[in-house]
Amino acid sequence: MQYIVAGAGPAGVVACETIRKLSPDASITLIGAEPEPPYSRMAIPYLLSEKIAEQGTYLRKTSGYYQQLNIKHLQQRVNSIDASASQLKLDNGESLNFDRLLLATGATPINPPIPGVDMEGVRHCWTLDDAREIAARAKSGSSVVLMGAGFIGCIILESLVKRGVSLTVVERGDRMVPRMMDDTAGNMLKQWCEDKGVRVLTSHSVTAIEAGEPLSVVLDSGESLSADLVISATGVRSNIDYLQDSGIETDQGILVNGYLQTSHSAIYAAGDVAQGRDFSTGEFTVQAIQPTAVEHGRVAATNMVQDNTLEHQGSLNMNVLDTLGLISTSFGQWMGVTGGDSICMVDRERYKYLNLQFKDDVLVGISSLGHTENIGVARGLIRGKVSLGQWKARLQKNPERLMEAWLACSVGVA
Repeated sequence: MQYIVAGAGPAGVVACETIRKLSPDASITLIGAEPEPPYSRMAIPYLLSEKIAEQGTYLRKTSGYYQQLNIKHLQQRVNSIDASASQLKLDNGESLNFDRLLLATGATPINPPIPGVDMEGVRHCWTLDDAREIAARAKSGSSVVLMGAGFIGCIILESLVKRGVSLTVVERGDRMVPRMMDDTAGNMLKQWCEDKGVRVLTSHSVTAIEAGEPLSVVLDSGESLSADLVISATGVRSNIDYLQDSGIETDQGILVNGYLQTSHSAIYAAGDVAQGRDFSTGEFTVQAIQPTAVEHGRVAATNMVQDNTLEHQGSLNMNVLDTLGLISTSFGQWMGVTGGDSICMVDRERYKYLNLQFKDDVLVGISSLGHTENIGVARGLIRGKVSLGQWKARLQKNPERLMEAWLACSVGVA
């Protein structure tokens, strides 16, 4: 059996390992478009903070790891796929046949429609090549403009501050991490960053980037910011362009069923490119986070080998951020549900925020700032769809009693 995995990120690597475990004699080919060994994009900020070397970003650090598992690693880009012929074509013109194919080709940063966004000195923070360029320009005392204060932007933010740059963040939304935090929490995070010396401009957008030394970043307010480096972190989109005329159905990502199988029975999808099931809603959406990619890779690979024996129950939406020492989290339906109840505890002076969302007597979502204890317990309550009974009212009086609720309702300890 010839298995091909297109995409050498977390989903692809875990898929190859799973296939090898389940099928010791199978032929496995892993295809990755970048010249480096498979690595984690989430490790790039640690590289920029100089906590790790480039090798520290690698997903598997043992020398010769893929060869030891008899996994052939090709550093090429998939150019096109002919699903009916069970064949894919690489950028170098080579064609490969497959019995089973996993598409784990990830996502690509979105370039906002801004004049000058393609010029030298403007980068994404997505690849190791990006990281090298950022490290070369983001020297102590240099001026950096970061476009976007979403999840990716906030991950990058801390590493830039640690490099000693003068940083300005420009965010179109009215708060930081708008897809993870409500207005109260998002603006508490903004105040935290400003107290640490970062200028944060919410409800602002960049209208142009003009050439020069330094660059000139023009805002919709008319203000112009000088920048030795501009970093764009304004979102990503699934890599599906190469699937045109492939016979594989796509939407925002690749459409899959509960087994992560595409519209072609021999082809599966996983990670940022797959429109998989959301645990909380049951809907099929793209969840571009690494835990989902890892889960997808394992489930899809199992079904590729064992003919759809493992149904994917859905990925729980979850985000955890460390922004200049302030931990923020969101799990599940943190924004609440129609007809649901909630409780919110706010301590602005101590940068403490905890918001619980309920549907009937079940915890369905949580968001927090400055709380690290028992957050994993909240995730367990959400994932287990645990009936809280009288503990719902107790949590509404004191949302910090999550551990007691877990012990009483899940373990049976009063």
